[in-house]
Amino acid sequence: MTGAAPSPNASGDLPAAVRQALAVAEPVGGARAGLTSDLTIDETLILHSVAWAPRDLVVGLSVQSVPSSIWSWGSGEIELASRAHARAFAHAVARLHAEAVAVGAHGVVGVHVERRILASHIEVELVGTAVAPADAPRIPDGQVFVSDLSARDFALLLAGGWRPVALAVGASFTYAPRRAVGAALRQQTQNVELTNYTAALYDARSTAMERMQRAALDAHGAGIVDVTVTEGPLRFAAHAIGFTAWGTVVVPASSSQTIDPLTVVSLDDAVNAFDVAPLA
Repeated sequence: MTGAAPSPNASGDLPAAVRQALAVAEPVGGARAGLTSDLTIDETLILHSVAWAPRDLVVGLSVQSVPSSIWSWGSGEIELASRAHARAFAHAVARLHAEAVAVGAHGVVGVHVERRILASHIEVELVGTAVAPADAPRIPDGQVFVSDLSARDFALLLAGGWRPVALAVGASFTYAPRRAVGAALRQQTQNVELTNYTAALYDARSTAMERMQRAALDAHGAGIVDVTVTEGPLRFAAHAIGFTAWGTVVVPASSSQTIDPLTVVSLDDAVNAFDVAPLA
């Protein structure tokens, strides 16, 4: 495999690098506190290798109610559901951002997105690690970023001359019109495309992607990376299609740079062996 391979420290003392990377953080305000992070050891070391360090584990969540009657009948977009999802995501991101600001972080990496789309409400929960350059002072609240990049990807992004600025989200819920009774009966024993679902999925995708891209433009971004997509019919509503996309908005931090990859050959792969006797 390939990837950037920053050295833990100049001396090559891995235990010392681990102790330094996991050192107790000195939060803004002076009192020492134990470090909490959901980063793996290797991610923490990689973060430390680019002179950044984790500050704390931060969380943002929101639950928005929706009328359960909206899912069954209709045509076009289910606007109440789309708006509820947008509000839930926006409130969760704002609370995550506020927790990062409170610990003096410059941003949040490795955000895990958990969602539940139910008939009566929509839940969004975000969990990530607040990070900052070592010994860096506070920055204005508006400059603190939120991203779903792993610590490894964040370090590669910085090394390539880019930086994250925000988490962009777009979602749309759309009705899949019911087929006429005659058509449904004729197609019971046929292998045909369900054009009502196909059209609804295309409509939901187009709207959701446009909203995510609009969010990136509002954040003055140059692009979106590490996009995650979820789509398909909803478990509790057979004729409702959902499409959601989210990713990290990025901008150039400096002139782009070329990262020289390092090829690594694993020596612990399982040995594939077979009995040659039957071939004789």
